[in-house]
Amino acid sequence: MTGPSLLAQAKPILPPEPIGWPLLPLPSADGVLRFPTLVESVRQMIEVILRTTPGEQLMRAEFGAGLEAMLHEPNTLATRSRMQERIAEGLAAWEPRILVDRIDVEPGPDLREVRITIAYRLRRTGEGGQIVAALPLGGG
Repeated sequence: MTGPSLLAQAKPILPPEPIGWPLLPLPSADGVLRFPTLVESVRQMIEVILRTTPGEQLMRAEFGAGLEAMLHEPNTLATRSRMQERIAEGLAAWEPRILVDRIDVEPGPDLREVRITIAYRLRRTGEGGQIVAALPLGGG
């Protein structure tokens, strides 16, 4: 038998991309429900994690980063460090499709807000993404 074997010629079969339910599932004019791409799905899930307080979802009581509980705290280094920890813990627990490269929580231009930057890569493709958000805090 000459030539490469069938096993050597075989290409790996990857499972389909893990895509979540659309964040706002609205059908199009022709009644078709459009599902997000992997990139869109991950971005939507990160936003949901950041906006959700643990205990808010009945079937997943620990889900979320709990940032809203910190809205009335002062904009101090200690508060920003706790926010960074909560974001890191929430993403590690609830978004397995990403590798987090960096989470920055810095004072915003107004002392009553922080600027959150999350840089990440998709595990499946290595494609990078970034989310930047501003969050108001109680005072300076």
